[in-house]
Amino acid sequence: QVQLVESGGGLVQPGGSLRLSCLASGRTFSSYAMGWFRQAPGKEREFVAAINWSADALYYADSVKGRFTISRDRAKNTLYLQMNSLNPEDTAVYYCAADQRGLGAVRRGSGLDYWGQGTQVTVSS
Repeated sequence: QVQLVESGGGLVQPGGSLRLSCLASGRTFSSYAMGWFRQAPGKEREFVAAINWSADALYYADSVKGRFTISRDRAKNTLYLQMNSLNPEDTAVYYCAADQRGLGAVRRGSGLDYWGQGTQVTVSS
């Protein structure tokens, strides 16, 4: 069974940091583009960051650029999101996703091959 499982979420104070992980199992995702999305209460899901299969192309939403870093370890089948300088507007459920069509498809965020179940990130004092 193919699964994407996120971890690393939690409660953090404004200005703090968290590192999210997304472990892929059931198949290798080394040829897939992958990404992070988030959904805050009452809002639509939004794109956060994406990375291509070889990790030499990265894209970020303007709202997280300079604060978040996406990376992947193909040998470990794991995707990461390092989040720094967090603020309350970053509070959301964070999801990872993967798609064989490539970076453009992940950035669009619709009809992706695989999604994780999400991990909650809460930024509050």
